[in-house]
Amino acid sequence: MNARADDGLFEASLETPPGPCVTPHEFFLPGSGEAGRTGVLLVHGLTGTPNEMRLLAKGLNRGGFAVYAVQLAGHCGTPDDLIRVRWTDWTASVHAGAERLRAQVDRVVVMGLSMGAVLALELAIARPDLVEGVGALSATFRYDGWSIPRYTRLSFLLPLFRLLGIGRRRAFMEQPPYGIKDEALRKRVVEQMNSGDSSAAGLPGNPWYAVIEMHRLSSHVRRRLQSVRAPCLVLHASEDDISSVNNARLIARRVRGPVSLVLLHDSYHMITIDRERRTVTTLATEFVGRLAVDADGTAAA
Repeated sequence: MNARADDGLFEASLETPPGPCVTPHEFFLPGSGEAGRTGVLLVHGLTGTPNEMRLLAKGLNRGGFAVYAVQLAGHCGTPDDLIRVRWTDWTASVHAGAERLRAQVDRVVVMGLSMGAVLALELAIARPDLVEGVGALSATFRYDGWSIPRYTRLSFLLPLFRLLGIGRRRAFMEQPPYGIKDEALRKRVVEQMNSGDSSAAGLPGNPWYAVIEMHRLSSHVRRRLQSVRAPCLVLHASEDDISSVNNARLIARRVRGPVSLVLLHDSYHMITIDRERRTVTTLATEFVGRLAVDADGTAAA
């Protein structure tokens, strides 16, 4: 099913909206009714943008929930902006965003896409008092999908390269099908990636030094997954071209909280915008609704 022009995928904010937002690229959708007491923090992936979470945000907000899409440090700018930050800057972005959202609502659920899913789990590990539940969408601890070039298996050498000052301007460029099974949508996203405006659809490649930080984040979280006791919704494409299903199964195997693992069969990596995006939205909305019911003892919407 193709994305329509009015789906809002390529919307871009021109000024910082009200609420918890601190950059022009973040967005906040206020909740309504009892459901509005629950806020959902959305976290995009490496080299991505809050925009990739917009369709999911709208669906959650239609359920009445408050939704805040945070921008990670170093993103929505140039490759140089990204390689200047460390993984702890990304976790700081998520922690600060969760605190700002919590000031607007009674409880917070965090959901992330790709590396954003790893950051969502990190928040649940570091701040169990703050996180009611976790949505891990296309979780990426390692790039091991079927479209990943073989040479990326040498990425373990990247820390040595940085130590030697090699590769500061180098990047692993995105490869077809770019995480999107829907061909028409893929064409539109690739055009946006190559437009020079990284705030619309992200950067067209992963800088080597940013991948180093992503590996460090992944290692940090993997070692601590057993500390996650919050309920987790894990959604992953069975044909994910960027990160294999093993990433999702790792979560299901190690976390201590209840886990619902759902595999999708008509999408690739970018499940928030691909062919099954409505299924993703429905499952995410139902998950958040159950958490709100458990917290209140009454229906949230």
